[in-house]
Amino acid sequence: MMEIVDAIDLFRQYLLVEKGLSKETVKNYLNDLKIFFALFPDYKYVEDLTGGELKIFFRYEINEGREISTALRRLSSTRSFYLFLKKDGYYKDEIPEFEVAKKPSRLPNCLSIEEVEALLDAPDMKTDTGIRDKAMLELMYASGLRVSELVNLEKKNLNLNKGIVTIYGKGAKQRKVPVGDFALEYVVKYLNEVRGKYAKGGSSYLFLNRSGKPISRIFFYKQVRKYAEQAGIDKTISPHTLRHSFATHLLEGGAQLRVVQEMLGHTNIATTQIYTHVSTKRILSAYDLLMK
Repeated sequence: MMEIVDAIDLFRQYLLVEKGLSKETVKNYLNDLKIFFALFPDYKYVEDLTGGELKIFFRYEINEGREISTALRRLSSTRSFYLFLKKDGYYKDEIPEFEVAKKPSRLPNCLSIEEVEALLDAPDMKTDTGIRDKAMLELMYASGLRVSELVNLEKKNLNLNKGIVTIYGKGAKQRKVPVGDFALEYVVKYLNEVRGKYAKGGSSYLFLNRSGKPISRIFFYKQVRKYAEQAGIDKTISPHTLRHSFATHLLEGGAQLRVVQEMLGHTNIATTQIYTHVSTKRILSAYDLLMK
């Protein structure tokens, strides 16, 4: 049996020597593989691979709100690794084919207000992890943060008195987002009852795991999926779904598009406008139900 770490090293040598790729390009390939295998931490041997992981990985990247070009590049890097293993006889199963449009044609996945409430109520508030996860979910939905912004949020950037969270988003651009009292209530509960138990070495991050380290994107992704299942939500969702739902519900409530754009941190208002289509679609669906 070949260990995956050894297979990756062989792949690295293949890219450098046989393919003649630059060290920088090879580094990008390996970084993509690192991101891929972080989603499957229990995989140790090449024999653990089945091919189905490629579809799971691509779906994860899209659900996380990754640019389609980024998701396709990472899929290509990972699939190249599988093709290399199959060519050299280390991998025996089939490698899935993908037919992907250049631009996503579907609207962002969005939860109803009732589904959001069920999801936010799923964590067990009798446990420390439940209190922490509840605070994370409430804050994400109340402010429309990207998952990367949530897990990288530092304690100093949350002003509890003013109810403002300062975010350093894409391109190091700063924005200030208001957070409602309801979400702040759970964040304060987490700060008062849990964070002190987890904080080791004076971490600056707001949300920590039991080891005192910041919560990873993949861990939070899995937690959201777990809570969605507990809540009986029959949809494929991710942390990014809360951001979609935040924007859609704001627009349905009468918020101005420019305001939503600023809160989401979108550079181009055209990116925000897609939520007007989601909102309209949801309102029309409700109207159709009433007319039946």
